[in-house]
Amino acid sequence: MLKSSDKTTDLGWVLLFIVVFIAVWANSIIGTTDVANWLIENTLTVISLLLLITTYKKYRFSNVSYLLLCLFLCLHVYGSKYTYAQNPLGFYFQEIFDSPRNQYDRLVHFSFGLLLYYPMKECFSAWFKYPPRIAFFLPITLILSISALYEILEWLVADIFFPAEGDSYLGTQGDIWDAQKDMAIAFVGSCIAALLFYLFRLFGEPNGKAA
Repeated sequence: MLKSSDKTTDLGWVLLFIVVFIAVWANSIIGTTDVANWLIENTLTVISLLLLITTYKKYRFSNVSYLLLCLFLCLHVYGSKYTYAQNPLGFYFQEIFDSPRNQYDRLVHFSFGLLLYYPMKECFSAWFKYPPRIAFFLPITLILSISALYEILEWLVADIFFPAEGDSYLGTQGDIWDAQKDMAIAFVGSCIAALLFYLFRLFGEPNGKAA
């Protein structure tokens, strides 16, 4: 059975993460400005939760990974409340950085790479027992691949099934290179996460091993 060490997972922390996420998720549907967009955006959220729940006993992440997963899912569902293009936090960043667009969409794509790198690496290392060097680099390529696949699925879903909600769902805000920039910033996030992990292993652990 492929399974990470039980010592790295505390059920109390996992339950806390679940409570926090449910609160954020419930808040996202209460007073949402676009119910149809909320339903579309949360399709992948439901799929992700089902995978995490059904595989919990066999494939168990560490507390750190569950924290990172919780943070990413919270960012995603918070975006679905207002649509990414109309998100209040994004408008705040837009004003701070004097940007021509709402930046919340970029924040979530960046967080996809930054926050999900470590859970993916843990998956490859602890569950599938990949060699350290492969487990270190593989999440970066996987995040870039998933980002590209997501952009393709976004286009298909918006164009075929929900053409009326296309602009809200895609959140391009008039940028013809939006998809490419989303993929690029997720890639940058994963590279930063990999670098932070490398530095932590190099300087933060007694053995000083970087992989």
